[in-house]
Amino acid sequence: MIRGLHPHVGLQRLNFQKLKTRVMKKNINPEWNEDLTLSVADPELPIKLTVYDKDKFSLDDKMGDADIDIKPFLEAVKMHLVNLPSGTIIQRVQPNRQNCLAEESCIIWQDGKVVQDMYLRLKNVESGEVELQLQWIDIPGSRGI
Repeated sequence: MIRGLHPHVGLQRLNFQKLKTRVMKKNINPEWNEDLTLSVADPELPIKLTVYDKDKFSLDDKMGDADIDIKPFLEAVKMHLVNLPSGTIIQRVQPNRQNCLAEESCIIWQDGKVVQDMYLRLKNVESGEVELQLQWIDIPGSRGI
């Protein structure tokens, strides 16, 4: 076991909006189960996910990163779907160089929401994957997409 590994994840939009998970101390396979909310001003901009190792005395060490292409997800949201059976597949997204997917990812209508579960293969590291779920949330007073 690797001792002293304190991973956390950062999400960033190129419009400089940044969010971070909490640090998981001494854990090489962390599970965060946290909700992080990003606004989407420009759907063309990907979301940058970076995994870090928390360093107490210097900058955190970067352990790998992935780009999340949200365009297919936003296209599904723009369909303004209603009254579909829960679990209906809206679109299947295949892995390619732009999305860092480790395997096919389905955009699904789940409990009245558009969701996408995905496994991202980290870049700039020997190996590593991150599992996450995208959900669209309408925020009252926002202009939407």
